[in-house]
Amino acid sequence: MPKSATLTLQQWGNSLAVRIPAAVARSARLKVGQPVEVSAQDSNVLVKALGEVRLTLAQKLAAYDPDLHGKEVMVTTQVGTEVF
Repeated sequence: MPKSATLTLQQWGNSLAVRIPAAVARSARLKVGQPVEVSAQDSNVLVKALGEVRLTLAQKLAAYDPDLHGKEVMVTTQVGTEVF
């Protein structure tokens, strides 16, 4: 698998940007949404993974399966002392 690629920097707002090719991302085990640290070392730029992908609330809710979580579901009616 490729561990390097020759790319061209592009303007993105006030910043510079480069797309990481899929083969390079796979080789580095990078995933969409994963937090990374970007640092400069002399004339080199280092991109370092900091952990696992952070899901948004919408992504977490979309992945929720009551059958996998003890059949828990959100109650949508008033129960117990909530009933007036």
